[in-house]
Amino acid sequence: MPLKTAALASLLSLAASTAAAAQEPLRLQNLQRCGDLLENRQQAWCLTARGLGDATPTLKLGVTALPANAVQRDGNTLRVHLDSSHYQSGPMWLEDGTRVSNAAWLSLRNSHVVAAKPNEVAKNMDGLTTYIDLVSVLIEEDHDGRQEAERLARKYGATVVGSIAPLNLFQLRLPARDLVQRDALVLRLGSETSVDAVVVEESAAEEAEAAAPREKPDKPAPDSDEWAANRFLDAVTYYQSRLPGRHSPILPQPVRVGVIERGVDFDTADFADYLGACAARRTCVYARDTNAPDGHGTTVAGILAARWDDGGNSGFLRGLDKASGGFEVIVDRDSDAGITANIAASVNLVEDGVRVLNWSWGIHRVGAKDVNGDDVDSLLRSGIAMSGYEELLEEFFLWLRKEHPDVIVVNSAGNGSAFSGTDDYRLPSSFITEQLLVVGGHQRGERSGLAVDDPAYAVTRSSSNVDMRVDITAAACTHASTRDAGQEGAVHCGTSYATPMVAGLLAAMLSINPQLQPEQLRMLLRRSSMAIGEKNDFERSDAQDLTAPILPSERNYQRTDKDVGRSARLDMQKALDLAVQSRTRVR
Repeated sequence: MPLKTAALASLLSLAASTAAAAQEPLRLQNLQRCGDLLENRQQAWCLTARGLGDATPTLKLGVTALPANAVQRDGNTLRVHLDSSHYQSGPMWLEDGTRVSNAAWLSLRNSHVVAAKPNEVAKNMDGLTTYIDLVSVLIEEDHDGRQEAERLARKYGATVVGSIAPLNLFQLRLPARDLVQRDALVLRLGSETSVDAVVVEESAAEEAEAAAPREKPDKPAPDSDEWAANRFLDAVTYYQSRLPGRHSPILPQPVRVGVIERGVDFDTADFADYLGACAARRTCVYARDTNAPDGHGTTVAGILAARWDDGGNSGFLRGLDKASGGFEVIVDRDSDAGITANIAASVNLVEDGVRVLNWSWGIHRVGAKDVNGDDVDSLLRSGIAMSGYEELLEEFFLWLRKEHPDVIVVNSAGNGSAFSGTDDYRLPSSFITEQLLVVGGHQRGERSGLAVDDPAYAVTRSSSNVDMRVDITAAACTHASTRDAGQEGAVHCGTSYATPMVAGLLAAMLSINPQLQPEQLRMLLRRSSMAIGEKNDFERSDAQDLTAPILPSERNYQRTDKDVGRSARLDMQKALDLAVQSRTRVR
């Protein structure tokens, strides 16, 4: 009998473990503020999860397990109540027995805005989707923003529902049932002496930066060849060998990177081991699960953090793990409220200690022309929306310069074959500030046998936006993630994917020398850059100029240097070397 009992227990245990193994993976799909978004201390957060069992899972915020009475469950939705004075911003994840979910970043900062529901949008005269009853007002800085927003709400029968308090921006829900009523209220609000601008939200900012369709699309090479144009592997090898070197070793510092995207697919081979708590001194990824292996956010984050060897891709920061001080890659966009939500998330992340922000997004004004004089037909916004966005972005960069001068934003130049620096037609790339670095895209040339530093080794992508406002170019093509290890995903191309190459490099440079300021980072990137394209001798920018031309001061003041006058192409290895040298030379 004892033997039979033991055998039965063993079979039951095996059956239970088999059932557990067959369970759906536990994934945290959404995490955002709910309830009263203006309540700073007693905060409510709503989570949706996939793969929940019968029992309510344990929630971890950082190293702390939240008390059971702080969590309420309704089906696949969990509502969490937090006293912000007792906790710090950090990664949150779910644990159910042996199953652990991905971790998403929970910011206890106070910038949150509401997204419109499907029945709260309409098509405007330009055929673009726009919010009917939700707008945001930028209050003049000499006013108490909260008090003035409440006064305006009472005057116009509105309700204050969200805010980006550091920018003095408050979101109002208007008593408008159609666009005629909304526009009338927007005009009246805009005439208030206390209102700097009214921000009208259009469409969704999470859509990928799609290039305008062309009869003869660019044909990319495999990403390993593409990234060779930026000395990707040379940079990884240099970092791994130089920092722990026998002579003058460098102790790298941890760096936080913010990526403004919807989320990441943690069921892909590239991200399968980014679950639960993250060990110190390694690359960590905190994001919502999107269930989209070839999604925009998964691809952008993969260039930074994809697992090496068996996932199909190779994230730059992940490749530095053996020598780095650790990189936290935080993927977040607050809510689906378009550009306003992107800025809200950016403010929260900066206040949570992010040094590098990756903005792989941008918009064109309706009527923008490309380099051939044709209409740009991707990522368009109306004039009224662009005016509000411009004011919002201006306030963000003024706040950044005043409160966080050491933070750098890396922005994609865009894929409309247009001029990236035309402030009437392109945002955010047209802003002139030391804290915004703009990245264009290139791909491998068709000529073989060239040295990597030959200007013809890589060529301008015909879809990439151009002109003097672009600071540097990087490889624009990469493979999407896949569910199965060892598989090669479809090739995705665009300045969206050139941008994280630069953002990851800047994070690595800051891990070497945290004292580097944004203007110094740009200077080191330009000094270390290789050339691309023809020599244009500082003529007026046109379709041939991918970036601002390389200056003699960026070539040791040698006016006759072969690179002077050409556009700048990213050299990751040399930039890291200059970052090492900057520890004693840059002041």
